[in-house]
Amino acid sequence: MNDNNDREIISLTDEDGSLLDFELIGTVEADGKEYYALIPLDDNEEGAYVILRAEDAGDGDVNLVTIEDDEEYDYVADLVEDEYFSDIDYDELGSGE
Repeated sequence: MNDNNDREIISLTDEDGSLLDFELIGTVEADGKEYYALIPLDDNEEGAYVILRAEDAGDGDVNLVTIEDDEEYDYVADLVEDEYFSDIDYDELGSGE
């Protein structure tokens, strides 16, 4: 992880072996597991973010893995929204006020 002007940048290798950079939004814990909310830095005009589950790699490192279970993902996404995006009033943003 790099700290770049108060932004934490995480570089991850995808399944094709390509290196991708993400900005860390933050982490949440649920059911004894840790999850990372990340914004892709490339090709992300929509401002979408991803959530990955942290798993022990066995050597002291952590692997970030895709959440395959839709119910688990939705539950964690709600936690992320409450923790990091609850102060944003989307109605005010859309109305131009």
